[in-house]
Amino acid sequence: MRLDGNIITGEFDQQTNEFTLKQIKHFTTESTIKESQLNALAEYLDQHKDEEDGQVLSLYDQLLVRLNQEEIDLFLKDLDKIKPLYH
Repeated sequence: MRLDGNIITGEFDQQTNEFTLKQIKHFTTESTIKESQLNALAEYLDQHKDEEDGQVLSLYDQLLVRLNQEEIDLFLKDLDKIKPLYH
């Protein structure tokens, strides 16, 4: 199942119960996220969403993607759309 969110794009595989992240903002990636990883990411971003400087995500441990407060909120909304897909 394909998801085109506000900040992220990807596909959920019901067979493997994993979400494959294809794009964050305008950056292309190929990262597989298990349910526990998604929950940990959502929890971390939710706890730090009010920080004025925003947050920085690392893709491939090399490419840094800065998220401002508004983008963090949009990212969290995207993650909320993915959570119910896990079984």
